[in-house]
Amino acid sequence: MKYRHCDGKLVLKVTDNKECLKFKTDQAQDARKMEKLNNIFFTLMARGPDVDMSEITGKEQEAQPVKKGRGRKQ
Repeated sequence: MKYRHCDGKLVLKVTDNKECLKFKTDQAQDARKMEKLNNIFFTLMARGPDVDMSEITGKEQEAQPVKKGRGRKQ
């Protein structure tokens, strides 16, 4: 991961010596997404491709309950 202050760009580069993937952004809101993506790549490198993706992302595959909003009551 590399940040260029003069350009205001953040670059994530991952390779396995066969393929090279790059994700570039100049949006501050994408920094959290890049951090999550980087954690996924680190986990895949350490544990291998057979890891359960729900462990990495912290999201369950089951349906989540619907939350009521704070909108106008009818």
